[in-house]
Amino acid sequence: MDSMTDISLHMTDRASIHPTAIVARGAELGPGVEIGPFCTVGPNVVIEAGAKLISHVVVEGHTRIGEAAQLFPFCTVGLAPQDLKYKGEPTGCEIGSRTLVREHCTIHRGTATGLGVTRVGHDCMLMAVVHVAHDCQLGSNVIIANNVVMGGHVSIGDHAVVGGAAAIHQFVRIGRAAMIGGVSGVEGDVIPFGSVIGNRARLAALNVVGLRRRGFDKEAIQRLHVAFRALYNKKGVFARRLEATRAEYGDDPLVAEVLAFIDAPSHRGLIRTE
Repeated sequence: MDSMTDISLHMTDRASIHPTAIVARGAELGPGVEIGPFCTVGPNVVIEAGAKLISHVVVEGHTRIGEAAQLFPFCTVGLAPQDLKYKGEPTGCEIGSRTLVREHCTIHRGTATGLGVTRVGHDCMLMAVVHVAHDCQLGSNVIIANNVVMGGHVSIGDHAVVGGAAAIHQFVRIGRAAMIGGVSGVEGDVIPFGSVIGNRARLAALNVVGLRRRGFDKEAIQRLHVAFRALYNKKGVFARRLEATRAEYGDDPLVAEVLAFIDAPSHRGLIRTE
């Protein structure tokens, strides 16, 4: 309680701290930060300007909360990972600017055997009861709907959307602007701009709606769609279709992004249409 009082008195000209909140000595609070009722902030936490902890929020570990981010009641950020190999190493967690973390979300810090930090990018929205496991890397403008769970080391690209109650296996990569349908079990990598659905999830199509929302023009989407059909909708060995697609369409920037994603190392392999 003494440490809470010390911080509160020291920071009154910069931050608003409710009397019932506990802010440990050593925590750094930027100007305009609001710490609501019954929140707990650990000694190695940095909260940047204008961020808000609404109430009953716990932030621990070597965690940084970005400018104007909002953490809603009963979410926890930066707590120890659910990994039996974790031995208390000083690993981290980062939440980007203007990101919304809604009720009952859990975002765990990284592990020494992984990347060492769990990241959620800028301008994201994590709806209620989302679990982001250790060492996950979420890009910016990502939307994660209610009750989504992800294992450790998951990577999600910018502007991706994950539908409600989806479950994402550890080490899965989800490419930029991909769409994951609700209640999907995602066991493999999802190509950029792809749309998957089902349990277990299959690659159903391109995320055309997402591409339009991101401002891609009709011609660019059409070129990507032609390459997608050549890669996934024709018969024959996938490796040969891949090389044929690379030779014919590889100069297109969006197609090149998909091909680079496919070429990159993968723990889980690709989700396909078959």
